[in-house]
Amino acid sequence: MADEVTESIGFERDLREWNIPEEIMSILLKDRTTGKNIIWATEDYSSRGEGFGFHDQILLKQINNPNDPVIRPRVDKSKEERRNRIVKKAEVFTPAWICNKQNNLVDAAWFNLKNSPFNKECGTSWNTNTKKINFPKGHSWQEYVKAPRLEVSCGEAPYLVSRYDADLGLMIPVNERIGFLDRKLRIVTENTGTTDMQDWLYFTKRAVQSVYGFDWQGDNVVLARENILCTVIETYNLAFLNIGSSAIHIPIEYLKELAIIISWNIWQMDGVKGVVPMSCERNQAEKRTHQTMFDGTSETIISQCPGCKRNDIYKHSGDYCMVMDWLSSPNPVPMRFVDLMGGNR
Repeated sequence: MADEVTESIGFERDLREWNIPEEIMSILLKDRTTGKNIIWATEDYSSRGEGFGFHDQILLKQINNPNDPVIRPRVDKSKEERRNRIVKKAEVFTPAWICNKQNNLVDAAWFNLKNSPFNKECGTSWNTNTKKINFPKGHSWQEYVKAPRLEVSCGEAPYLVSRYDADLGLMIPVNERIGFLDRKLRIVTENTGTTDMQDWLYFTKRAVQSVYGFDWQGDNVVLARENILCTVIETYNLAFLNIGSSAIHIPIEYLKELAIIISWNIWQMDGVKGVVPMSCERNQAEKRTHQTMFDGTSETIISQCPGCKRNDIYKHSGDYCMVMDWLSSPNPVPMRFVDLMGGNR
């Protein structure tokens, strides 16, 4: 296949950034709101020195050294690191069986059924329905693939993609996965088949456009983006090559398109304010004025962010996060996330 990349990411929980092509990884680090890279938004990495502070951008050269792993899934972090993040940011990752149970509720409602058609829950596990999913009258499989889904405070995105159990760290086979995107990709494969690859790639792109998520922590945003990209790669490999691996066989230009979509759809945000983390404080600091007194001394006047002061999500002085409205045909346009929170959007 033309423009095919044959590098292997490795079919394992930690994708290890140095195995992802640099041109793809560079896109996955972009912050579409600021035009820069996403920031660390934590002091967890500050001990590494300059460039690893709260407001510093995450740079490719910082994380793609095979001799010095930096970003790791939660289950691979030390107990102390996990405990500190629970205390500081209430970061608790949901077990896969709970993600499945809640995703099943959403799908049961969408299909207008008592239970989800994708699997049957069995305590802390599930039995996957291996028969082709049928769609109710008035609904099409294309409609399901394009239906938007959002995971708030997404962490490593266990509700969107379930490559591994985010709580236990166990890998989940492609055919047994329960994330929203996993289900959409199953529907794409069942209905396009494996004879028309272009049709599969087209609807897979639509599926990726339909899943959204945000998180405060920069490393979580990176992991979530990587997991979504790799989910597509692994599903493709099983569907067309019948192999269970993360080796890249998809055209590189297509992966770039996916990476751009993912960098818009999984973004870094203070979920309470709708802005880039701590950008209110940073922007207000930049607006501080120094007034010279009659005696020659200076006085610093500090004004508080109006949104923070009044608890008004629409009045913050921070950088309001932008997301892409892929449904605005024929030319998708970026919109402030807070502007999509009201009405029927």
